[in-house]
Amino acid sequence: MDTAVDTLHRPVLAWYSASARDLPWRREDASPWAVMVSEFMLQQTPVKRVLPVYEEWLRRWPTPRALAAEPAGEAVRAWGRLGYPRRALRLHAAATAITEQHGGEVPADHAQLLALPGVGEYTAAAVASFAFRQRHAVLDTNVRRVLARAVSGQEYPANATTAAERRTAAALLPDDAETAATWAVAVMELGALVCTARTPDCGRCPVARGCAWRQAGSPPWEGPARRGQSYAGTDRQVRGKLLAVLREAPGTVTQAQLDAVWEDGVQRARALDGLVADGLVEPVAAGVYRLPT
Repeated sequence: MDTAVDTLHRPVLAWYSASARDLPWRREDASPWAVMVSEFMLQQTPVKRVLPVYEEWLRRWPTPRALAAEPAGEAVRAWGRLGYPRRALRLHAAATAITEQHGGEVPADHAQLLALPGVGEYTAAAVASFAFRQRHAVLDTNVRRVLARAVSGQEYPANATTAAERRTAAALLPDDAETAATWAVAVMELGALVCTARTPDCGRCPVARGCAWRQAGSPPWEGPARRGQSYAGTDRQVRGKLLAVLREAPGTVTQAQLDAVWEDGVQRARALDGLVADGLVEPVAAGVYRLPT
C-alpha cells in the first residue's frame, strides 16, 4: 500500500484537486438523489449531453417521491434524446421503491442500494461512495481503462469486468473512507479527461512515469476486437424515432403517425415490438399507442 500511495494515490489525488471539472453532482450540496440521477444518466452518455437533461430533471423531480408520484411515461418523456431510455424506466422504478421502502430517502447501505430496481454493482458502489463517502471500489469503463494501463500494462481492459480487476481495484483503495471516495472519482476523472480510450494524453498524466503500459512500450491491444457502437440504420435508431413521436404527443399516437418516421415496415414493426416488450410503449387499442402510465 505504501508503494501505491507514492506512485498512484498522491499524484492522482493532487491532479484531481487541481483539474477536476465542476459538475453539479459533485458539489457539496448535491443530494444522494441527485448523485443517483447522475449515475443513471451518465451510463454510456457524455457529460455534455447529460447536463441539460439532468438539471431539468432535478428541477421537476428534486426527490424520489416527486418522481414516483408521476407516471413512468413522464420519465421516458423527460429522458429526451439521452439514449437507452430503459434507464428512465429503471430510475422511475428505483424512485418508487425508495419512496415505498425507504421513506423517500435514498438508502446509504450498499446492500439496500443494490436491492433497488435498476441498480447494479457499479451504480450501488458509485452512489455509496460519491453520495455517502463510503469505501467501495467503483469500476466504470474509465476506471477500468486507467487501472488496465497503469497497473496491468494493457492498453484496454477485458470487455467484461473480471474478478482480477475487482481484486486490483479493492487492493488499491485507500484505507480512509473519505480518501477512498475521492480516489474513486479522481481515477474516473483521469480516465475521462486524460487516459482516454483513443488518444491518451500521457504528457498530462500524473502517473505516466510509473505507468506499466508505458514502461512496456505502450503495446497495442491484442485481445478481442473493440466493438464500436454503430447507430445509423439500426433498430436502436428506429426505436429512437418512434419514441420521439410518442414523447412529443400529449396523449396517444396512431400507427399512421409511427409509420411516417421509418420507411422499412419490417424493421419498424420489430422496433415497435421491442419497445412494447421493454415497457417503454403501451398499446391502447388496435393501432393506438402511448407512453407507459
